[in-house]
This record gives sequence, structure tokens and C-alpha cells, in this order.
Amino acid sequence: MIVSVHGTLLALKNQSIVVQVGGVGLEVFVPRTVFNELNTQIGHPVNLRTSFIVREDSMALYGFVREEEHRIFELLLGVSGIGPRLALAALSTLTPETLANAIQQDDPDLIARVPGLGKKSAQKIILELKGKLLPSDMPPGLAAVSDLDTEVLAALTTLGYSIIEAQAALQSIPRDASQDVEERIVLALAYFS
Repeated sequence: MIVSVHGTLLALKNQSIVVQVGGVGLEVFVPRTVFNELNTQIGHPVNLRTSFIVREDSMALYGFVREEEHRIFELLLGVSGIGPRLALAALSTLTPETLANAIQQDDPDLIARVPGLGKKSAQKIILELKGKLLPSDMPPGLAAVSDLDTEVLAALTTLGYSIIEAQAALQSIPRDASQDVEERIVLALAYFS
């Protein structure tokens, strides 16, 4: 089992990176968040937590910078019908914080925004992971998303922002900000300027 990879970042591909470890180049599939974080790091050292998945027709290595991403990836693999590509798509579309909130708040509509996941699969994820996400699995400082913030997220994604971008904008809203949806949307949009 390969549980971590430490080496030099050689290349960025479409959905993966190449890490040189002891003269061997390893292709590691990563979520978009990791890909974006490492975009300017070619030639620099990289340290990833990994999952090595062996199937009948393939062997693949999946890597993560943050421990909570790796933990949630492993939990998603435990859900029947969710393979590594869908689990990776979930972490590419939703931050671990957003995904954990959606599971804790029974919000299949948010999870169903992941490409390749339908509402039934999203409901299955919630059903199977609700009791498995312990406080130690949740990112520090995770606060529940209120109905008001869910409306702001929906508005931002309707405007074309990704879930990850919308979540970042939502977190930039001051805690003492108005509880009016329109004002919160304006504050969230200010994050992008």
C-alpha cells in the first residue's frame, strides 16, 4: 500500500500530476483544489497523502495535500456505487467543508451538483456517511450553513461561480453582516472584485 508520496513535481496533466520519486515518475490523480494549489510549483518538492486503488483493469494513485480531503475521499469510497473517479469529482466540486455540511444537514441537492452524481446517489452518500463523519473528521472551524447561506450559495452558483468559489466568497462575509439575502449576495460578490 502506498500511503504517501514525497518527491519533485514534474508535470501537471489534465486531472493528474507527475511526481518524481527516486528516479521514477508517478502519475497521481488529484482533485482540482490540489491541482490549482500546485499549479506554480513545478520543480519544487511536493508531499501528498495517497490512496492506491487496484482494480481488475487498472491501478491508480490518488493524492491529497490536506488530511481531511484524504479522509473524506476514503469515506466516499465506502459508499456503494461511488468509485474513486466520482469521489475525486466530489472533492473537485465541493470543498470538504461544504461536503461535510451537506451531509450533516441532509442537503442532497448540493451534493447532486457534482458531475456524475444524481440525487439518488447524493441521498445514498448522506445516508451512509451521516453517522461516520465524526468531529475529528471535520475541518476545524466548520460551521453549519444556514438556510440563508444556502440561498447565497445557490445564487452564486447560478451566476456561474463554482461551488468552491461560492464557498470561499461565503466565508468572506463578516459574521456580523446583515441577514438580508440580497445584501449577503452583494458582500459575497465583493469577494471576487
